[in-house]
Amino acid sequence: MIFSLIALMCAVESESPAQQPFFTDDADTTERRKLHFEFTNEFDILQRSDFPNLRQNTSSFTLNYGLTDRVEVGFNMPVIAIFNDRSNRPRNAFGFGDTNLSVKYNFRKERQASSVPALTLSFNLEVPTGDKDRQLGSALLDYAFNGVAQKTLTKRVVLRLNAGVLFSGNTLPGDVEIRTRGTVFTGGASLVRQFTPKLDLGVEVTGAASSNTDLGAGLLKFQIGGNYALKEGMTLDFGLIGGRFSKSPRAGAQLGISVDF
Repeated sequence: MIFSLIALMCAVESESPAQQPFFTDDADTTERRKLHFEFTNEFDILQRSDFPNLRQNTSSFTLNYGLTDRVEVGFNMPVIAIFNDRSNRPRNAFGFGDTNLSVKYNFRKERQASSVPALTLSFNLEVPTGDKDRQLGSALLDYAFNGVAQKTLTKRVVLRLNAGVLFSGNTLPGDVEIRTRGTVFTGGASLVRQFTPKLDLGVEVTGAASSNTDLGAGLLKFQIGGNYALKEGMTLDFGLIGGRFSKSPRAGAQLGISVDF
């Protein structure tokens, strides 16, 4: 399950770690005329209420490009596999999910002498390229706005906060998503600490709720994770996930890689 929900995080402006493995967005943008690539694979055990859907694997490919020092455009495409109970037909589903296009604008950078956090606004457009009949897509053209606040609390600790509004109501690919034509409110928070020059670890909570107050369509996820610098501009990203409500996985794990070039 991987589609940008929204949450928070934080990082030093000039030394910010990759956004992965966290679902929270950061305030930083890709450098001008540079590319940032992320690949991650997440395997989830679904809630019992999702039966006959039992497990889901999502491989996600993300590419971001810096148009300016403050503006970034992005592309994301997930490949989804849903594993069902043997009594279900079809037994499994596999294919591309919905495609996400994004624009991100950092209108205030963090300054050491100021208590005001870095502030960023992003716009996401999700195109229904996934097959709805096999639960790989929503068949809805979704668009969302997300605000990011990012503050360095100490030399090694960063906090990120996100709050957003999503229209048409599709937050995540595959079975673990909210599908409604009402508004979905998203939010979250993450706290990340640099333990060594190569290793960052953090915790986060992310959530979503539809405006029609359907509790069965709620989402609440927790993650413990981090990243390890393999070399300059490349990190190995990892995380363990738990969740509540029907649109969150019971448990999951993800492993990925982030590259700047």
